[in-house]
Amino acid sequence: MATGKKFTYRVVEKRNGWAAEIIRQVSARRTTISKRDTGFETEQAAIEWAEKTLGEFAQQQVERNKRKAEQRHERDVAKAEKQAANEAKRPVVEDDDEDFMDFDD
Repeated sequence: MATGKKFTYRVVEKRNGWAAEIIRQVSARRTTISKRDTGFETEQAAIEWAEKTLGEFAQQQVERNKRKAEQRHERDVAKAEKQAANEAKRPVVEDDDEDFMDFDD
C-alpha cells in the first residue's frame, strides 16, 4: 500500500481478479473509497492503474487549491473595497467635549 497524507491506494484480490481502490483519508479514523476499478488480471496491472490514478488525483487537488486560493483572494479584495467604500460614505463626527459636559455654567 502506498503512503500519503490525504490519498492512498489499496490493491485487493477479488473473486474475478484484482481490484484497485483510491482511498481518501476523511478524518483520523475514517477513510472512504474515492475511486475503484475491478477486473485486473494481475496485481501489477492493478498497482499501475492505482499509481497513475493517484497521480491524477494529486494533480486535480493542486489545481483545485489554486482555483480556491484565487477565489478567496478576489473575495477578500472585494470585501476590503466594500468596507473602504462604506467608511468613505460614513459622515465624520467631530467631538466637542467642551459643550457636552459643561457643568460650570
